[in-house]
Amino acid sequence: MAQRTVTLPGINYPTPPKRSLARRLFGPDWQIAFPFILPVVILMLLFIAWPFFKAVWTSMTVYKVNTRTTEFVWFENYVRLWQDPFYREAVRNTFVFTAGSITFKLLLGLCAALLLNSQKRFRNLLTGLVLLPWIIPSVVQALAWRSILDPLFGGLNPILLGIGLISQPLSWLADPKMAMGSVIAVNVWAGIPFFTVNMLAGMQAIDKELYEAAEIDGANAWDRLLHITLPSLRYVIVVATLLSTIWTFNGFETIFLLTGGGPGTATTVYTIKAYATAIRGLRFGPGTAIALSLTPVLALFILLLSRYMRRDVAVNLDVETWQDKVLNSIGTVIGWVGWLIALPVTLLVQLLAAVAPAERMGVRSQKRLRTIGAVGRGIGLALMLTFILFPFYWIIVTAFKTELQISQRVNIFWPAPWTMDQFNRLFFNEPFFIWFRNSATVAVATTFLAVLFASLGGYALARLRFLGAQTLTTALLVTYLLPGALMFIPLYQILASLRVTNTLWALILTYPTSMIPFATWLLMGYYRAIPEELEHAALVDGATRMQAFLRVTLPLTAPALLAVTLFSFTAAWKEFLFAFVFISSQNLMTLPVGLAQKIFGDIYPWGLLMAASLVISIPVVIFYMYGQRFMIAGLTAGSVKG
Repeated sequence: MAQRTVTLPGINYPTPPKRSLARRLFGPDWQIAFPFILPVVILMLLFIAWPFFKAVWTSMTVYKVNTRTTEFVWFENYVRLWQDPFYREAVRNTFVFTAGSITFKLLLGLCAALLLNSQKRFRNLLTGLVLLPWIIPSVVQALAWRSILDPLFGGLNPILLGIGLISQPLSWLADPKMAMGSVIAVNVWAGIPFFTVNMLAGMQAIDKELYEAAEIDGANAWDRLLHITLPSLRYVIVVATLLSTIWTFNGFETIFLLTGGGPGTATTVYTIKAYATAIRGLRFGPGTAIALSLTPVLALFILLLSRYMRRDVAVNLDVETWQDKVLNSIGTVIGWVGWLIALPVTLLVQLLAAVAPAERMGVRSQKRLRTIGAVGRGIGLALMLTFILFPFYWIIVTAFKTELQISQRVNIFWPAPWTMDQFNRLFFNEPFFIWFRNSATVAVATTFLAVLFASLGGYALARLRFLGAQTLTTALLVTYLLPGALMFIPLYQILASLRVTNTLWALILTYPTSMIPFATWLLMGYYRAIPEELEHAALVDGATRMQAFLRVTLPLTAPALLAVTLFSFTAAWKEFLFAFVFISSQNLMTLPVGLAQKIFGDIYPWGLLMAASLVISIPVVIFYMYGQRFMIAGLTAGSVKG
């Protein structure tokens, strides 16, 4: 049967509308993204990009006193630096300080994390206590240890004399041979919590079945540490080490408040050298050159971190890049160093296993061995808590002593009697409440700006498609890692030209430069975790993008907003460098700077300083206690993935 061909009537399908030229060039969401991202872009351009390029320009100039003109000299300042023996010593001190600090922070942080991970009871309480040194202001950290290490009125020498480790009091910070080791010890004390919390989070993310299978195969605790725990923590260790290296490499406050770079130049690192040259010596060109001279080292660290910290937004992460190879190499080196350090313990464990194999040990012997292990962990935990908490105990007991008790060195470790004299002097004879008001004003204002701009910018980068989103994301990461040591000199010049130095506006405008990048990164992760279907449903119901953001997305990010608020407030409350450089009037000083100004040469009013240290730490501790789990979530954000 023949088939007929049927011709269907023509159907005209509507052609899809052509996208406008602007949408094709700038992305489909550029109009919506513009108001969200504009505040962040303006801030980055005005107070980060402009100061950085101004710093590069300034580092190539010198000021001629005789003609009162600024002359462009290209790279002459950098050439002169490497001919300056004091600069070379500052660079050497910087590397010694960084290497020594990172090594001990990593090892002690790992030990602390292992001890806490083995605790079943009171783990959250102990973790909170361990985190205390990290959250208090750096001026409190430095002054507490300066008081403890004082050769006449401190608490360390009496302890060591009492147990017979030393025969006479030691000048820990005044002896050139001991000063660097002392400041490294203080930096280690303050930095242990960061390593501990990150590695503890990493340990808790390891599959418990791996340990169970290894134990069935006969692996002891040491074998499980070497072959399961440490390999699983490789990326956590590498990233925590790189981040801490950047912060330590650019450290200023702790060394400045402990020794001022002395005795002589024994603890002068490059940041203190830059400050002394540019701010004290008013030689902005050479001072800026010092601050920028080690930028290539920082750039290497930042490039390595960018590969890891952008792994959730980058493309083709399965392709191994040079950053991955370097990270793997660093992990391998750290592993070999750890293996060499652990070799004596490994040999001892193997010797004990050969002498008394587990299969030959009776139930009572195995129980006794577990008891010995528990006692050992308890002793290690007690030593760790003593090292971490002793400075806080010292602050409290010194704050409640009279000046006569302190000067006579009687009842060193216990006030007799307890007195409020130091607090009365602090509240009624010093401008404490003015400093408190200034700190509160700056902290609240900068926290508000940081949370507002970061919530808008993070949403645009996480949800909207527009030209330059990936570039801006990378720029935020680089901005977050840029140290204040590189920025305070050009920022001081810019603020001086705007005539806002020695005003609180100088701090309100500059503090967000370090807060907003981190806050934006943290919020981006939370925004990506929220299903987009919720916003699409609101848009279908007639809501605008801003309404969907305010009524649907933003309320779901309340935990992240609290974490960002806590971090921003504590960062502003603790900040010292910018406030120290930008503010000179006593009535405009913040608490950390005002407290530091009570030191006159070698005269330290220890009772007053410890009372003030105790008071200014209370607001931060209260905030921390209220939102501890959110702060820890922020600290470990992204560190235990991969």
